[in-house]
Amino acid sequence: MKVRQVPRNALTQRHPDLRNEFYARVQERGAVPDVEARLRSTIVQLKETIANKNEELARLREDVPALVRVLSQFTAENEALRQQLQLPAPNVIPLRP
Repeated sequence: MKVRQVPRNALTQRHPDLRNEFYARVQERGAVPDVEARLRSTIVQLKETIANKNEELARLREDVPALVRVLSQFTAENEALRQQLQLPAPNVIPLRP
């Protein structure tokens, strides 16, 4: 006899009576299966991680305009300094060293 692997979602969608019976038996036991408890714990951790990453991403996006302004300012100052270096040396000689 060959055993066929049936996707769980296909089974529960086509046979809601089996799904309902399963959950009724779980409630009768009065306990949550270990697998479900681990999955729920993992889901909570992943949601926290996503929330933290979203906060970090929002902070980084807020920092971008300020960093662009500073970079533009440094570029302008650098260009001004380069232009001053290209000017000829002044002909002023100090009288006293």
